[in-house]
Amino acid sequence: MTTNEPQRDKPLPPGSVENEFGVPIPGQILPPEQWTVSALRQWPEGFVDFEQIFGRKAPVVLDIGCGNGRSTLLSGFGNPEWDHLGMDNLPVVIRYARKRARQRGLGNVRFAVGDARVVLPRHIPPASVSQVHIYHPQPYYDPRKANLRLITPQFLLDVHRVLIPGGLLVIQTDNPAYWKYILAVAPAFFDFHAHKGNWPDAPQGRSRREIIDHVKHLPVFRGMGYARTDIDPAQARDAAAALPPPVFNADRALMELDKLEAQGNEGPKALSGTKGRRGRKGGRWHYHDKHE
Repeated sequence: MTTNEPQRDKPLPPGSVENEFGVPIPGQILPPEQWTVSALRQWPEGFVDFEQIFGRKAPVVLDIGCGNGRSTLLSGFGNPEWDHLGMDNLPVVIRYARKRARQRGLGNVRFAVGDARVVLPRHIPPASVSQVHIYHPQPYYDPRKANLRLITPQFLLDVHRVLIPGGLLVIQTDNPAYWKYILAVAPAFFDFHAHKGNWPDAPQGRSRREIIDHVKHLPVFRGMGYARTDIDPAQARDAAAALPPPVFNADRALMELDKLEAQGNEGPKALSGTKGRRGRKGGRWHYHDKHE
């Protein structure tokens, strides 16, 4: 049995496969006796103990801004030898993410509500994480909210601190201006480079937003980099202090996709007939960035 996300609050029988915009969510619902714990409900006073949380010692992957959990579930199924912690500052999406992981019996996945800008420095131990993934951080189109943008020099410094030496950072966005900023600041902390083409493990998209971009024929910018080991903590702090803040024109043409991403869906037809501010040209959407 397959189902689209508008039914996600209704009890689904074992064997059900959920879909978003026609793309299956990884895994299927198991009988209740096979469900697992999926929630990290409270952050500790100090650093988390991953071995205590997951009941084993294993590489840890952080999925920051995980939304409804698609990317975390995908990696959880594909890499059972890794432990995964997904976090988002929106409780409603974490509720769905927890439900999905629990009903799929994923013992190597936990979800928590949290602002990564606060969680990383306060609760994630230094050199404790093997990978950090960030898919489509909110660009905040209103210039007055630029201070809320996640990717800043200080945040990249925090990511560098929590990663093991040579640990991996993965970032993805569909916002050209945000991507240009990332390319400008990430190399100070990571051997960062663009990833060409779709992700091999999820050609239709690792995230809900990426699926929408594919259907709309919009470009997606993907990058990855290993934490630099040729800089010490003092050098990294100096680099963070010297780099510019994320002040750029995010281009409001993509705002309509934010609305689609936040709404329920009824399969691929839910995406038809929606145009960006600058419309279509030659079968593809075209957006202009003043910083190009």
